[in-house]
Amino acid sequence: MKKALKAGATDAEAVISEGDEFSVLVRLGQVETLTESGSRAIGLRVFNGQRVASTSSSDLSKDSIEQLVSGAMALAKITSEDPFAGLPGAGEFGKLEGDLALSFDDVYTLSGEERIALARRAEEAALAADTRIQNSDGGSFDAGTGHKVMVNSRGFSGEYRRSSCSISVMPIAQNATGSMQRDYWYSSARTLKLLDTPENIGKEAARRTLRRLGARRVPTQKASIVFSKEMARGIMGNIFEAANGDSIYRSASFFTGMLGERVAGENVTVIDDGTLIFEKDGIRYGGYGTTPYDSEGLKSRRTVVIEKGILKNYLLNTYTGRKLGMPSTGNGSRGLAGNPGIGSGNFFLEAGTQTPREIIADVKTGLYVTETMGFGVNLVTGDYSQGASGIWIENGVFTHPVEEITIAGNLKEMYKNIVAIGNDLVFRSSAASPTIRIEGMTIAGS
Repeated sequence: MKKALKAGATDAEAVISEGDEFSVLVRLGQVETLTESGSRAIGLRVFNGQRVASTSSSDLSKDSIEQLVSGAMALAKITSEDPFAGLPGAGEFGKLEGDLALSFDDVYTLSGEERIALARRAEEAALAADTRIQNSDGGSFDAGTGHKVMVNSRGFSGEYRRSSCSISVMPIAQNATGSMQRDYWYSSARTLKLLDTPENIGKEAARRTLRRLGARRVPTQKASIVFSKEMARGIMGNIFEAANGDSIYRSASFFTGMLGERVAGENVTVIDDGTLIFEKDGIRYGGYGTTPYDSEGLKSRRTVVIEKGILKNYLLNTYTGRKLGMPSTGNGSRGLAGNPGIGSGNFFLEAGTQTPREIIADVKTGLYVTETMGFGVNLVTGDYSQGASGIWIENGVFTHPVEEITIAGNLKEMYKNIVAIGNDLVFRSSAASPTIRIEGMTIAGS
């Protein structure tokens, strides 16, 4: 940063990150792939007035740093001026203080053989669950740690460490007619102590796979659709994309110009919160979207995007905020190179009061969605169309698995037609949703 200022930059920002990653895939008891790597790299963003450029390098030698600076400055001199470019104001910077419980040392305490054994145990449990499971796409164990430091010429400096680990397995089941199905399950955490056992993961993956056997299409119709919490997370993810400041200032979202307007039912409250800290079994841990500050050095915060159906806030970084004449919401996100984009903290739909079983029991005829396929979402119009599979519901009871269908609707209506929200909100990533039930969608089948 100091070298960039000395070279003539009016402002500069430098980020360095380092980390370790481990991944092993075991298939039918044998190690199929094993990857272990470490990385370290630096990124530099410089400003020449309202011209901006960025460079990055994994070579941290003195000569490489000199080239990094000179390259960035050369680029900044030839880029076009942008009246909205620039670092946040000096008074905007900040960070959460105290231990956010983002990093745990035990993630890298296991030997290679112990990590392989965890993946193998998960697969063995799935294969042992039922004679119809004789094959799999493998069991896996993954672990990673990271360390990130950022400084800028307006007085901000910050750093944090993070860790994660996971176990997963994907069994393949076959019935008497030769029909085959696959599904998966996993557990992820910041510390080994909070991972589910490989045996539980394998059994759950087997259960999810077996319930898909004998799947068939259903007639085209309109019916109640219940999205499992894993699938509802994607529906809520579309709210994040629609409220993304980049989409808003380009008028590429059906939320454009809708602040203060009703965009969902009164039971819908959607929140982005980069400050969440949880506790389980006496262990404190930060959420996957929890950080002390965003990628521009602004303090992480809680932002209510939709409150009881009313659109309250867009999600902004400094650049999109300036474009829209609004302050940043602390959602700046970037890698080592390039300008900041917009990322989420812990993004979620607030839980309701009904259990998933109570929601399903109230459905006369409908579909419980366990998988969606494709990219059929138009954020400009709100049109939604996805391939899907799941389980058919008759009179509140699961009857048979369903596949090779399409579910369709319009997000603008779907969010207003969420008639039930479950109490099963669980964060398995930085985005989460409980089970939801939506009326008025079309199922296109046979």
